[in-house]
Amino acid sequence: MKKKITIIDYGAGNIVSIQNAIEYLGHKSIVTNNHKVIAESELLILPGVGSFFKSMEKLNKLNISNAIKKNILNKGGKILGICLGMQLLASIGTEDKVIKGLGLIKGKVIKLEKITKKILPHIGFNVVKTDYKDGLFAGLNENKFFYFVHSYFLKVEDRENFKLSYCNYGGKFVSSFENNKVFGTQFHPEKSQKNGLKLLKNFIC
Repeated sequence: MKKKITIIDYGAGNIVSIQNAIEYLGHKSIVTNNHKVIAESELLILPGVGSFFKSMEKLNKLNISNAIKKNILNKGGKILGICLGMQLLASIGTEDKVIKGLGLIKGKVIKLEKITKKILPHIGFNVVKTDYKDGLFAGLNENKFFYFVHSYFLKVEDRENFKLSYCNYGGKFVSSFENNKVFGTQFHPEKSQKNGLKLLKNFIC
């Protein structure tokens, strides 16, 4: 069954590439910042490029934060956060200023310089490793290449309720997380060719 996906537009996302990938997979999407639509949507995608602090300010101002939490916690929807969108699902961000995130996964977003001496941002394809073969990574090889662009990472505290994948860039960091409702990828599946398309398909299905 084809599903309609809602892409959340708050002025900080690579929306066109995501739309194109979803259309390629045979599904329709809408782009909106209407909190009422977001609160009732079956599948949400939260993209993001830029500052955690400024993005959370926008989400809060537009009442999108409450709509997302209402949907996921009370309406049974699912959400996929991509890059900054993944980080916004966490408890706290420290970019620019400390601010509360959406709190759908416990953890703190901090700069990659805490774990690596390599040049930032981390840009390009890199290997993602998991110890499971279902969920987002169903049908993908053990060592999977995805495209990254970021200078911050999520230090996850809630490791019991989420399945995690990892990447190494001079230090190991969480590259994705998932449970039955909340999904996040630090990498960009919409820019990751066949692997990314397969991952998006797994989320939608």
